[in-house]
Formats: sequence, structure tokens, C-alpha cells
Amino acid sequence: MTAVDAPPIVFVHGTRFSAGQWSPQLAALRDEFPVSAVDLPGHGSRSAEAWSLKAAVEVVSDAVESLGCGPALVVGHSLGGYASLEFARVRPERLRGLVLAGASASTRGAWAVPYRWAAGLVPRLPADRLAGWNDWLLRRMYPAEVVEATIRSGYAFHTLPAAWDEVLGRFDADAMRHVKAPVLILNGEKDSVFRSGEAEFARAHPRARVELIPRAGHLANFDDPVAFSEAVRRFAQHLSNSG
Repeated sequence: MTAVDAPPIVFVHGTRFSAGQWSPQLAALRDEFPVSAVDLPGHGSRSAEAWSLKAAVEVVSDAVESLGCGPALVVGHSLGGYASLEFARVRPERLRGLVLAGASASTRGAWAVPYRWAAGLVPRLPADRLAGWNDWLLRRMYPAEVVEATIRSGYAFHTLPAAWDEVLGRFDADAMRHVKAPVLILNGEKDSVFRSGEAEFARAHPRARVELIPRAGHLANFDDPVAFSEAVRRFAQHLSNSG
């Protein structure tokens, strides 16, 4: 693959995190592809900005444009996956391929009830206590080189209620019909909640396939950074080879 053929890749983080979530993938792929990771509105460097899906789409679109290499492969995790589905609907001309990671569950119906409850609870808890708990959990579960960039960037607990409120009730497998580009549904094998609709999501798109990261959970790119990066690499190479 030549530099001209290599598709640009834009990474979109999950709930409460930031662009730092993707530091292992950026390090693994930057020598082969133009890569970028965004901070969604209300997160990371954009912490003071108000959340909306519309604003999130513009952030992703600007990142694609800034790479200057044409339509991009967009990799979205969890909240970022649903934002990427909205990007695919609104800006199809800027999408070369889509990776949905931990974002192939319907956000409608009874599934959403506990998440609405949690979204209402978060603002009642001290942000510093939530941050400390997250720091402790990430450092206990993962090597420092995988999570330190995420920890340094802090957490967007203040944005979580607005983000979940807009996403819950909005997405199901029918959203896949708006995606004009090939799709890789990339889930952790043990992520039983967020891969619960993966078969329906895959059936709803003629060029979608499912790939699982063995023994990984919802944070599959932390659980096995190498396998996750390799899956994205293979998909990007497939996009390049198929034109």
C-alpha cells in the first residue's frame, strides 16, 4: 500500500473519555495511515462546549477534512460509535468506511432504562470521586502505556447526561441503512450488552461484517490493543484494495 492509497483514519472515543483513549491505536497505525483522534463536544479539550449529536458530527467532519486525504475510515467506540452512525447519515460523502466498536446494540426500548437511570444518578455524585474511581479502575485493569493518556485527559461526567439523553431512544439496526460505505462491527467477545444487536446490525447492511476480539470486553481497544489495531489495519487495507 502506498501513502496515496492509504485511507485516513479518524477515531471517535466513548462515553466520558477523550481522544486519549486511542493512544495505542494512533501509535500502532500512524506510520501507515494518516490518523487523527477527536475530542467530542463536552469532552477533553472541548470540555466547555455543549454536547449535541449535530456538533459531534461537525467535529468528526472537521477532523476528516483536516487530514486532507479525502473520505476517511471512521472508528467509533460506544458513544463515539453512535455519533459515527450519525456522521455516516449526515456526511456520507466524507466516509470511506466505518468501524463500530461496542456500538451494535439498540438504544431503544427496555434496554435504555438502566442507562437513563445511571445518567440521572451521575450528576448527584462528586466528580472528583468519580474521577478517582475511574483512575483506580483503569490502572488496576490495564498497563500504564495503554491508559495514561486517557487518565491525563480527565473525564467528561458533566456531559454524560446530555449525551446519553440524545443517544438513548435514537439508534437501532435501521440506522445502518443510512451508511453507504463498508462497515466492520468490531466487538469484544465478552461485551454481551453492546454486541447484543450485532447480528441485526450486520444483516441491515449489505457490506457489513462482524469481527470479535477474543476474551475482550466493552473496552476492547484497552483489553487487547494489538488485536484491535490489527483489525482496524486489515479493514483499512481492505478499503484500499477494493478502491
